[in-house]
Amino acid sequence: MNDIELSKILIVDDQEYNISLLERILGRAGFKHIHSTMDPQQVLLMLEEVKPDIVLLDLHMPGLDGLQVLRMIREQTAMDSYLPVLMLTADVTSEAKQRGLQAGVNDFLTKPYDRTEVILRINNLLRTRNLHLQLQQHNSTLEERVQQRTEELQQAKVEMLQLLGRAAEYRDDLTGQHTQRVGWLSGLIAVRLGLSEQQVNLIKKAAPLHDIGKIGIPDEILLKPGRFEPHEFERMKAHTSIGASILEGSYFTILKLAGIIARSHHEKWDGSGYPEGLQGEAIPLEARIVALADFYDALTHERPYKKAWTPEETLAEVEKQSGLHFDPYIVDAFIHVFHEFNLASMEVLPIEGLDI
Repeated sequence: MNDIELSKILIVDDQEYNISLLERILGRAGFKHIHSTMDPQQVLLMLEEVKPDIVLLDLHMPGLDGLQVLRMIREQTAMDSYLPVLMLTADVTSEAKQRGLQAGVNDFLTKPYDRTEVILRINNLLRTRNLHLQLQQHNSTLEERVQQRTEELQQAKVEMLQLLGRAAEYRDDLTGQHTQRVGWLSGLIAVRLGLSEQQVNLIKKAAPLHDIGKIGIPDEILLKPGRFEPHEFERMKAHTSIGASILEGSYFTILKLAGIIARSHHEKWDGSGYPEGLQGEAIPLEARIVALADFYDALTHERPYKKAWTPEETLAEVEKQSGLHFDPYIVDAFIHVFHEFNLASMEVLPIEGLDI
């Protein structure tokens, strides 16, 4: 079927003769879906029922005139829709046309009707509506593609963060899951601290990169069993500045935050940490959170140079370090998380799929 056969027309005129005449003209031109009413009060209801592609609207009607009905139509239809209104009138004065155009009329048909003109003006408006609908559909499809591409890029970014974190962690954690557990636990602490959902997600995703600077530490130091010699410890401490250097200058907010965490997650509340000896709230909040999560997970898991502590032993050490190594406020939040999620009973901390 062609556009004429599919198009739906609504005629609003208080004169039955005018409606009959237009129906005959339109029918002979091939239009199949013609609806009409002599009661302007019924227009809004018919807009819902018919969903016309064009409205032929008489200007002078008792009760509600055409301009009043037109305002009702424009209020009813969406701002981004294009429903053409063809005003029917015997009033050819410039004042009448100006009033109609100001109210939102798209075109005029002057009585008595010329049959050819009727069809030409209606077809022109229907073509314009069809182009508008095509543009809307194109824009909708484009928005869907942009959304899909954005989601793909977001997923790629998350995967990139995970892979970067694992690349560093495989140096001294054969499972490669320490970084993910630290991200998970950091997220739980951030929730307990009352941070926004956006902040929680950023911390959770940036935290796994806290030790990316280990990439630059030689194996003989990184994997050494037992305590470091002073010069070895100085070399080991460099992983914080190396990590920050790797991540600095990034365009992405999450990587900027990861760089801050990488540099400062070994700072201590009392100022005895490294690399800058920051103290108290001078240490970025995100780094303070990750410092505790990293500490807990590192102690409760075996490494080449140490045995694993029990969760209870580690919790006791965290409490002991409140106000020294850790921000007391964050220690309190962690204690709540420890008991709320019963971390002591978890043989393996979940690293994904948990709604926090």
